[in-house]
Amino acid sequence: MDKQTRGAIESATRRARRLLEEDFTFQLDGQFDIRRGAVADTPGAHLNSRQVFQRERIVAALDHKRAAGMPVADAVADYVRDVAFTTLNRFVALKMLERRDLVQTCVSKGEDSPGFKEFCLLAPGLSLLPESAGYRLYIESLFDELSTEVKVLFDRRDPASVLWPRRVAFEQLLGILNDPALDGVWGEDETIGWVYQYFNSTDERRRMRDESQAPRNSRELAIRNQFFTPRYVVQFLTDNTLGRIWYEMRGTQTALAEKCEYMVRRPGETFAPRTKKDPRDLRILDPACGSGHFLLYAFDLLVTIYEEAYADPASPPSEATGHTLADDYPGLAALRAALPGLVLRHNLHGVDIDPRCAQIAQLALWLRAQRAYDDFEIGRSARPPIRRTNVILAEPLVADDDVAKDFLDRLDDKDLVDVFTELKNELVLAGDLGVLLRIEKRRAVLAPGYAGDLFAPDEEPLQKALDSYSNDKATRANARRRLFADDATQGLGLLDITGKKYDVVLMNPPFGAASARAKSVFDRTYPQTKNDIYAAFVERGVELTVAHGRLGAITSRTGFFLASFQPWRENILLKDVFPVVVADLGKDVLDGAMVETAAYCLEAVA
Repeated sequence: MDKQTRGAIESATRRARRLLEEDFTFQLDGQFDIRRGAVADTPGAHLNSRQVFQRERIVAALDHKRAAGMPVADAVADYVRDVAFTTLNRFVALKMLERRDLVQTCVSKGEDSPGFKEFCLLAPGLSLLPESAGYRLYIESLFDELSTEVKVLFDRRDPASVLWPRRVAFEQLLGILNDPALDGVWGEDETIGWVYQYFNSTDERRRMRDESQAPRNSRELAIRNQFFTPRYVVQFLTDNTLGRIWYEMRGTQTALAEKCEYMVRRPGETFAPRTKKDPRDLRILDPACGSGHFLLYAFDLLVTIYEEAYADPASPPSEATGHTLADDYPGLAALRAALPGLVLRHNLHGVDIDPRCAQIAQLALWLRAQRAYDDFEIGRSARPPIRRTNVILAEPLVADDDVAKDFLDRLDDKDLVDVFTELKNELVLAGDLGVLLRIEKRRAVLAPGYAGDLFAPDEEPLQKALDSYSNDKATRANARRRLFADDATQGLGLLDITGKKYDVVLMNPPFGAASARAKSVFDRTYPQTKNDIYAAFVERGVELTVAHGRLGAITSRTGFFLASFQPWRENILLKDVFPVVVADLGKDVLDGAMVETAAYCLEAVA
């Protein structure tokens, strides 16, 4: 994507953010009596019963943020940002879905869109409702339909769904997105990633650095390190990790030899062939996944990998199923119908500390799965739903004392009470450290009687208890319960992800200092790499890599020559792994980052 196109996306994103934040701030103040300096204890008499309920959902979200340590003004500002970002992403997503024919034209022509006109045939009076209420109902019905698969972004139970742009702001938002200057971007997979990066301005990052040398909290750590990884860097690192692993498993007989144009192969090079694996047993992790660029390109390679394994009579059975792909799927068409879901369920894993990343990465992977169905010429009705992606938000388990006590009182299993209490304590710094928390080392303490299954995201019994608790409709305080249960589910997911080993770890990790809140724990946990958080991410990535697995990273180049990184070089790079390819890229690689970079791939020793 060229600089002019990126500039158009940046301009549109900034205008949309300013528009939405001003509108939502006005609504909170003028309608719900919620101001940045104070939140009224009780709803005003001017609110009807529906608005009172909406206000309670907003206040529950604010209380949740305040329980995490935010002052009321920061909590209100953060909520406004959440709503603006979610609203913008939803309409950007609809534009991208339109271009891919995954939905009827619904926003590109506003209320004249064919999708809305067809919707009105079911209830002709919708178009006559005041303030475009009928059109809003139509758009929200699309959100509900899409939320069955793209849960995080389109789930209207999220407190960010309470507010809707007023009519003038809504029309202006559609005007921004329907600008002809943006017409060419909606078919590009990376567009949503650029929206994510440009939502937070360079000025905002500069102001944070001026106010504090180290990030003061997890949000600042995330925003300071939002730098888009260029496509060629993604390819270089993935080609020389996942691509090279499969190349060696296939004895060089693979289409990836040509597809992976950045794979380094010296003339006459020989190598030790790898033991073959069923593709379902290949795990890829991005521990700082952002909007998912490494995962998206890995998806591309995995399509070829699955098809080659299916056609290989010597392909081994999966460790998970005990069967080969040929055993489980009677023909190539059956494999292709299942392939996108298999990739998202078994292969790709991502973690980030920014809640906005979960929205973006899950949407991007879902869109990539739909493109695979299109490539396979599988019609809409024949596509199995995508029910799961392994993209996890690392965050503390926040709950006020009343909610936590209420949940624990409902558990009739003392072991579960003990496990949950310990887990909550372990996750205090999850939002600051993410996968750097070595929480998997506490599994035996956390669950001595549950043999590990307790922590799988879709397993019983703890997840079942959380689902039941958050779905109890007997109280209007359910919004607080759901926020609590969502945090706990993410915590279980983080524990599940860090409890596995990966064939490939790919990353563009944050750099610089850890957050001030986590500094003492970080320094104690990573004494050899505490001088820069990117070095700790590499150390941690090596821990999570299987023997002879590969790690690919783009980081600051300082680690290769500064004296302060000598322990990292000697005890990590030249001990637990060894470099297989290094590219000294220099400056102006990461858009907007004032850092000279290197991209390199490491292979773990046996």
